[in-house]
Amino acid sequence: MNREELVIGGFGGQGIILAGIIIGKAASIFDGKNATQCQNYGPEARGGACKAQVVISDSPISYPYIENPTLLTVMSQEAYDKFSPTLRKDALLIIDNVLVNLDSPVTDKIFSIPATQIAEDLGRVAVANIVMLGFLATVSNVVSIDALKKAVLDSVPEGTEELNLKAFESGYGYGIGQLKSAV
Repeated sequence: MNREELVIGGFGGQGIILAGIIIGKAASIFDGKNATQCQNYGPEARGGACKAQVVISDSPISYPYIENPTLLTVMSQEAYDKFSPTLRKDALLIIDNVLVNLDSPVTDKIFSIPATQIAEDLGRVAVANIVMLGFLATVSNVVSIDALKKAVLDSVPEGTEELNLKAFESGYGYGIGQLKSAV
């Protein structure tokens, strides 16, 4: 891996920024790579499109901002509409298909998961971001599954580790199913 540029988008309150922090932590602390993480959530914290950007590289990162992501994960329609125009043609797109409709996809590499529905089925919609991280770990190779799982457990509030681990494993399992059906 030379340089991977990830954008995670959604609306304020979905844990988008936390997801970016977890990916950066997984890459830098648990996978031993270089990583930077930036975020925007100003007025977006009240429900508009927000994003976290993560750059992961084997070599030092001299520029931490993203212009054309190699991977875009979106959990709201507004985030897809706002952030997908910058996506590279060969990039990976991951969507929450409960909340995002693709009228005209910007790439051929698309994976979808009903992350919000899975989180609701687990009893707490607030873990949809963790479901998405488990899925991302399965369908991409930007961070290892073990590193991401460790970063999740290291980052979630005390007392919620079991629920978040179930959420992560639910997303991971859904991803395994997607990969098997794609073969």
